[in-house]
Amino acid sequence: MPVPLLLVTGFLGAGKTTVVNHLLAHAEGRRIAAVVNDFGAINIDAELIAGASDGVVSLANGCICCSLEGDLLRTLSTLLRRDPKPEYIVIETSGVADPADIVRNLMDPVILREARLETVLCVMDATAPPAALDDALQRSQLRVADIVALSKVDLADAGAGARMRAAIRALRIPAVVVDAQHGEIPAALLFPADVDRPPVPREVGPRRPAEERFETLSWTSDKPVSLPRLQQAINRLAPKLARAKGLFESIEQPGRPMVFQFAGGRATLAPGDAPAAGAARTRIVFIAELGVLSKAELDGIMEACVAGG
Repeated sequence: MPVPLLLVTGFLGAGKTTVVNHLLAHAEGRRIAAVVNDFGAINIDAELIAGASDGVVSLANGCICCSLEGDLLRTLSTLLRRDPKPEYIVIETSGVADPADIVRNLMDPVILREARLETVLCVMDATAPPAALDDALQRSQLRVADIVALSKVDLADAGAGARMRAAIRALRIPAVVVDAQHGEIPAALLFPADVDRPPVPREVGPRRPAEERFETLSWTSDKPVSLPRLQQAINRLAPKLARAKGLFESIEQPGRPMVFQFAGGRATLAPGDAPAAGAARTRIVFIAELGVLSKAELDGIMEACVAGG
């Protein structure tokens, strides 16, 4: 029978990686393959999920993580020929991808014979203002969803979640809306109990014209960064950033790699894994609206963070 697919969509910084992390960490015996489709030259998402920078990584609980390099359908075909074959496949889209196009591709008859799209999950930031739903891309992400997961509910004020739910209802979105504290979503909502039922084709509406809204600028360094200087740099860059994430080693804590993330105006740090052999000590991806941030400006600000800068 076809392998069920879970498509995880949502805007930049919504919390998709946290959801996928939780699914992999709490697989409960399910053999899950996670396909990560990051937007940018450096596939940081794969590192956050699996502790590796490329290829297919086997996890201790029987799951695997695969970084998407190239065509999605070709990647799925490779996964479906693994032995043993995954029981479920999770696809995390880019934050700037229109999932309707991905759904349309997954309706390919050749794919449907081997993998069926079971659930589309849209992750929404509960701290975002309802006006965020005025964005055409976010609406498209919502409209194809079976389930909408409100992330960061622990960071939102008491009424934020209710306001976001009301805004979603106002769009007449038929999806089930649930809270996703720390990325946790009941597995019964995501994975089918009846794995033998046939796939159901989906109607995704007309194709929207492609719109290039964002660009990625990558900054790397073989030197450790100063934490106070990094904080100053991010404060300067924040008004122009949609998202940023990466790995770095600091002057203050040598030998201790850190994972850096910036989304929704908030920056977080967490312990990270040592970089792969030959990889730069510091690797950060910055995502901004087209034309808002130049590479020269970014390099000038970030170079001041390294020793001797």
